[in-house]
Amino acid sequence: MSKTLPERQHAVKGPARPTRTSAGDAFTSFVVQVARLGGDFTATGEKLAALGGQTLARWVVLDAAEDGPASVAQIARGRGMARQSVQRVADLLVRDGLAVYEENPVHQRAKLLAPTPRGRRALRTISTAQKAWADALGVEIGEAELRRLSTTLERIQRVTSRNKP
Repeated sequence: MSKTLPERQHAVKGPARPTRTSAGDAFTSFVVQVARLGGDFTATGEKLAALGGQTLARWVVLDAAEDGPASVAQIARGRGMARQSVQRVADLLVRDGLAVYEENPVHQRAKLLAPTPRGRRALRTISTAQKAWADALGVEIGEAELRRLSTTLERIQRVTSRNKP
């Protein structure tokens, strides 16, 4: 037997995972399901965005700018994204003729991002497909159930944002 085998056994025979309460187990199960659902939504978002020749990230940024010209920082805050990531995507959208930078009357250096007519056409294609998808799932799951779940998710978000490890 190898001399190092007993020294390596700690990796296999180490202390067991700490146990959670049944409420902690339920919360952990919920988190796992939300993470899986997030993955499903991301994959669907990529497919929908591809219909307009875009990626999900490009769709999200372009869609935020369609609400009205906005700075990169405003888009990042509004969508919960890193400012640097939004800047990279915005620069690509401008490079590809889907958006333009406009002067910002309240800030000299922070330009405003706005979609071009070509960008709006891409958004219209994506939005049409997204509407059909959302309408179909909304009917299948049920409006009342979705509204109840949204309220519950908002509560969970408030609690978790107050209780970060």
